[in-house]
This record gives sequence, structure tokens and C-alpha cells, in this order.
Amino acid sequence: MNVTDVLLDAFGRIHGAVHRAVDGLSPDQLVFRADTEANTIAWLAWHLTRIQDDHVAEVAGTEQVWTAKGWAERFGLRFDVADTGYGHGADDVAAVTATAEQLTGYHDAVHEQTDRYLATLTEKDLDRIVDTSWDPPVTLGVRLVSVVSDDLQHAGQAAFLRGIVERR
Repeated sequence: MNVTDVLLDAFGRIHGAVHRAVDGLSPDQLVFRADTEANTIAWLAWHLTRIQDDHVAEVAGTEQVWTAKGWAERFGLRFDVADTGYGHGADDVAAVTATAEQLTGYHDAVHEQTDRYLATLTEKDLDRIVDTSWDPPVTLGVRLVSVVSDDLQHAGQAAFLRGIVERR
């Protein structure tokens, strides 16, 4: 197994987890909140996909799927198109409403673009510095692992919420 295979597998696990958390849920189920400050499945799936889209597009030097493929318009959210959900409060979380098909459709498109980019990488590419605002500077490998970690945590939170929704 090479580095590309490892990364494709990791991002593939995110893709599967998002589908398992979202598929078949109604819009009302997707916006269920465990309490008034809690995240929703819709927000978690949207946010983790926005982060992946934003971060991978940046390191790949491509436009985000969100804007390039019209997903921002399809979702019609009140946020700036550059918004990824980072720092959102309770009102922002509540503003993210979508169907399961929108959430998985956007995620599928981002996953496809991610896979295309990952297929171009070599082990040497992972040492490339992609962000000098940190000490030490962030390499491509560290950035991709960070996205995998963040996305899997949010996908797990969405899966947990789905379990609550289904038992209500």
C-alpha cells in the first residue's frame, strides 16, 4: 500500500460515514437538535464537507466544488460563499437546512474532486509546506491528516445524532 492508497482509503471512510449518517433521513430529522445549542446532522455533514472542499481545493490549487459546481446556489444559505461553518453559533447552525440528497450530492462531488487530487500525489508531495502561518509550518501531509481527523469526528457526531433521531 502506498501513500495515495492510504489517503484514498481514509477519505473513502469519511464518504461512507457521511452516507450512513445522512441517507434516508427527512429534512426534519436532519435538523434535530439534542438541545438548543447543539449541532444538527445537516450542519455537521455540510460543515465537514465544506472543510474538505475548502482545504483540498486550496492545496490542489483548484476552485471549490461549492462555487464551481453551483452547490452554494442549490443550498441557498445566508452565508458568504467562503463560509465553511468554522466558528458558527447556534443561530448559524439552525440556518443550515437541506435534504439528504443535497448533503450527499455535495459530499459526493467533493469526494470525487478529492480522489482526483489524491491520485496525483507522491510521497514526496506530502512534505510540501502549504501554510506558513503556524510554527512549525504545515505540510501537505499534516493538512490532509487534519482534514481526515476533523471530518471523521464530525461524521461520528452525525452518526450519534442519527441514532438518537431513530430512537425518538
